[in-house]
Amino acid sequence: MMAARLPLAALSTAFVLLAATCSGAEAQKTYDTGASDSEIRIGNIMPYSGPASGYGVIGKTEAAYFAMVNAEGGINGRKIKFISYDDAYSPPKTVEQARKLVESNEVLLIFNSLGTAANGAIQKYMNTKKVPQLFVASGASKWNDPANFPWTMGWQPSYQDEARVYAKFIMKEKPEAKVGVLFQNDDFGKDYLKGLKNGFGDKAAMIVLEESYETSESAIDNHVVKLKAAGADTLITIATPKFTAQAIKKAAEIGWQPLHIVSNVSASVGGVLQPAGFENAQGILSASYLKDGSDPQWDHDAGMMKFLAFLQKYEPDANKLDGAVVFGYAAAQTLAKVLQMCGDDLTRANVMKQAASLKGVELDTLLPGITVNTSATDFAPIKQLRMMRFKGQKWELFGDIISADLGH
Repeated sequence: MMAARLPLAALSTAFVLLAATCSGAEAQKTYDTGASDSEIRIGNIMPYSGPASGYGVIGKTEAAYFAMVNAEGGINGRKIKFISYDDAYSPPKTVEQARKLVESNEVLLIFNSLGTAANGAIQKYMNTKKVPQLFVASGASKWNDPANFPWTMGWQPSYQDEARVYAKFIMKEKPEAKVGVLFQNDDFGKDYLKGLKNGFGDKAAMIVLEESYETSESAIDNHVVKLKAAGADTLITIATPKFTAQAIKKAAEIGWQPLHIVSNVSASVGGVLQPAGFENAQGILSASYLKDGSDPQWDHDAGMMKFLAFLQKYEPDANKLDGAVVFGYAAAQTLAKVLQMCGDDLTRANVMKQAASLKGVELDTLLPGITVNTSATDFAPIKQLRMMRFKGQKWELFGDIISADLGH
C-alpha cells in the first residue's frame, strides 16, 4: 500500500511546487492597464498645430527616441507604444485627447504633454483616475504639489524659479533698470510674473509696465511699441516661440535696444533666434539647463555625441539647433530611466514611486553639473540653471550654476 501511495505523494508535492513557482512568477510581474509582458503604452498630447506648433517637434523627437529604444530591444524586454495626439494648444481639446488616451487607448500614463493651461485642464481628471501625468512639459509651479496632486509631476525648472533668477540678475547688474514685462495672458505668463515680483521683492517698482497679450493675436507688435513708449530700458519677454521671435524683430525695427531677457522656453536658436534674425538677437539673455546643439563646445561631449548619433539615425530631418529637440530627447531619456527602474512592477503607483526616487540622474543633454533629483515630497526634478548671452549664432554661458533650492 505504501509503495502505491508514494508516487501520489510525490505528484502532489510536484503540483505544490509548480503552483508556488507559477504564483511566484506572477507576483514578480504586476501590471496595470497599459502594460503587459510585451508592451508599455505611453500617451502624449502636443500642439502640432495652432499658436504653439513650434513645440510639436518635442513630440516628434520623443517618438523617435522610443523608436530607438524599441530597436535596441525595448525596456526590460517590452516595446514602447507611443501614442501622441494634437490639441492645437487648446485646453478643451486637451481634455478630449486625454480622455481618449486613458479610456480608449488605455495608456499606462500620459507623458510630457505640453502647456500650462492644457495640463491644468486635465490635472484633476488624471488625479481622479489615478493615471500618472508625468514630466509635464511646462514650468508651472503647480506640478510640484504631491500632497494634493500625487499623480502629477513636472520636469523642467519652474517658471517662478527661473523668473527669480532674472530678477536677482537685474538687481545686481542693472539696479536702476526700468523693466517692461511682455507676458502671455494665461497661467504660463502669470506664473513667471509672480516669480519676477517675488524676486524683486520690495524693488518691484522697477517694473514700469506689465503688458499682456492673448495667444489668439496674430501679431504683438503694438505691445512692444507700448513697452518702449513706457520708458522701459529692460525688457523681459514671457512668450512662446512665435511671439518671442516677433518681439525681437519688432524691437529691432523700431530701433529699441533694451537689455532683453527671454524665457528659457523660447531660447531656441533654430526655433526663435534664427527666425527673428541673428543680427536682431545679439546680446539677448536667458537661462538654461540644457546643452545647446549649435554650440561647438559640445562637439566632443560624450552625451551630445550620443544625441547627435540618435538624430542622424532616427530623426535625420530634425534641426539640432532647435532647443525643443534637445528638450524632447532629455525628457524621453528620463521616462526611459523611470520605466527601467520599475522592472516588472508596471503599476501606475510604482511608476510614480520610481519617478519620485530619482537621485543625481545625469542626462545626455543636461548641462554638466545639473542633475535630476526627486523625492516623495519634491516633484520638481530640475532646479538648476545657468545664465547665458546670445553672441554671433550661439548662446554663451556665463556665471555659475544657480540652484533654485538655495534661492540664489
